Amino acid sequence: AHQLKRRSIGNFADKWHLDEMVVSIKGKKYWLWRAVDANGYVLDALLQSRRNKGAALRLMRKLLKSQGVAPRVMVTDKLRSYSAAKREIMLGIEHRSHKGLNTLAENSHLPVRRRERRMMRFKSAGQCQRFVSTHGQIANLFQLHRKHLNAADHRLVCPLKSGPP
Repeated sequence: AHQLKRRSIGNFADKWHLDEMVVSIKGKKYWLWRAVDANGYVLDALLQSRRNKGAALRLMRKLLKSQGVAPRVMVTDKLRSYSAAKREIMLGIEHRSHKGLNTLAENSHLPVRRRERRMMRFKSAGQCQRFVSTHGQIANLFQLHRKHLNAADHRLVCPLKSGPP
């Protein structure tokens, strides 16, 4: 008998964009690892003190546990830790490692950068983790998706995206 393969649970896409950025807290470097789906939803964020295979593995395990299913495609930057971690726990998944393909994940870092620019720095690693986890979930609620709007409504709601009148 032919079994249907479940692609994803919920409304998240089956393409994950993974990225990391440096966050300085009290003079010490931390790495904020983040996963975003193809529609721009923040899947998860994890603050770690390292930027190696073990850190990438921890992020991937956390994602697999929270999402319940593996992605079809994983898009990352050129960091080799992603491919080393993927080889260990996600063997049958297509991995696209390219500098220019990962702009969705890069854009999800903007709220943290905005907070740093305004000199509202994080006081501790725990505070940073709580902020990015909560902010990602709340930001997902306010995202408007094109599939739910007709063209006229999209132009009214998103005037910058639709171009000149």
